Amino acid sequence: MVLSKLYRSKVMSAEKALEVVSSGDRVYIHPGCATPQVLVDALSARKDDLYDVEVVHILTFGEAPYVEPGNEKHFRHNALFAGSNVREAIWEGRADWTPIFLGEVPLLWERGMMPLDVSLIHCTPPDEHGFCSLGVGVDMTLSAVRCSRYVIAQVNPQMPRTLGDAFVHVNKITHAVEVNEPIVEVPQVTEFTDVHRKIGKYVADVIEDGSCLQMGIGAIPDAVLNYLKEKKDLGIHTEMFADGVKELFESGVINCEKKNIHTGKIVASFLMGTKSLYDFVDNNPFVEMHPTEYVNDPFIIAQNNKMISINSAIAIDITGQICSDSIGKQIYSGFGGQVDFVRGASRSEGGKAIIGFPSTAKDKSRIVPHLEPGAGVVTSRADAHYVATEYGIVDLFGKNLRQRAEALISIAHPKFREMLECEARERNLME
Repeated sequence: MVLSKLYRSKVMSAEKALEVVSSGDRVYIHPGCATPQVLVDALSARKDDLYDVEVVHILTFGEAPYVEPGNEKHFRHNALFAGSNVREAIWEGRADWTPIFLGEVPLLWERGMMPLDVSLIHCTPPDEHGFCSLGVGVDMTLSAVRCSRYVIAQVNPQMPRTLGDAFVHVNKITHAVEVNEPIVEVPQVTEFTDVHRKIGKYVADVIEDGSCLQMGIGAIPDAVLNYLKEKKDLGIHTEMFADGVKELFESGVINCEKKNIHTGKIVASFLMGTKSLYDFVDNNPFVEMHPTEYVNDPFIIAQNNKMISINSAIAIDITGQICSDSIGKQIYSGFGGQVDFVRGASRSEGGKAIIGFPSTAKDKSRIVPHLEPGAGVVTSRADAHYVATEYGIVDLFGKNLRQRAEALISIAHPKFREMLECEARERNLME
């Protein structure tokens, strides 16, 4: 009864709750499928009352009115990972972008480098003990809640109650805004191109029974999962997962019994899927959600034997430098968790760090003689191990520059191989 009264005393309209934001504040927004759009819209509606408010977050879905032209004096977005709703603002200089490993984002506010005034979060209603689950996104939000002066919660009964280290007590919530609306869905890819199928098959072929997987979202990870139906005793330790993991669990392929830590549990930090996935994780003890700083810690990741990381890239040069965050000088995404998991998988007993991508994009080779000027190196040459395209999979670990060039050219699109060989000869990387 006391907890119920405490919670009810904090319930108000979004407009009233957002009055707590002052000019000069720094505001954090819960990312991914947990983006609290009602609170975002209420914040943006206050633009004429606010100046120099910094808005920070990684990838969010939905509208981001605070980056619209004309709002520069009111809001300044600082992207820790760029999504489609803020890229143009970054390109035009109306927003900032900070390169950082996903697992290290919480250090920004915990060490006082980026103090948070207000966090806008999305959670379940409180249980009988006063705890709200962060549902589909624990990520760095749990840390942000602990480090913010004010926490405004979009409280939604349609948010699944995920378990693990996923809870915020009503004592920490300063303002609650009740909504009842569906959670953002990101459908699984169901129709694969021949290119995606071939890459998926090459990657699946190097995954052994008893492996522990990390994968992202999109056609290639989904294609890989499609070729794992005959595997046994697979585990999951990943920053995020989608519907394909649920399907492999239900078929018995994923049971997490061979994991060294969190044995018998799927471990993740956030989810991007459909209502089917959200229903699966709701109050499910088989799934544990944990903060990014734990899930993405390479030393934690490496404790699982046969750890497999599956990530993608925008381009890779013939020496193994991997660009995943920009197209030339233009920022496209961010570091995310790629390097966290590449290093964790590389140090795992029997682990494999895999980068998979189509060999071409817009009729240009993605295996290139050298990265474009301004392109960012996310994963260094020394970190690059397995690389897969639709033309095969190669392991760069321990190979010198000549051997790397030969290996990568062998999986480039055939019509670009002669050009790549000529460039390699000019650099004395091939005879």
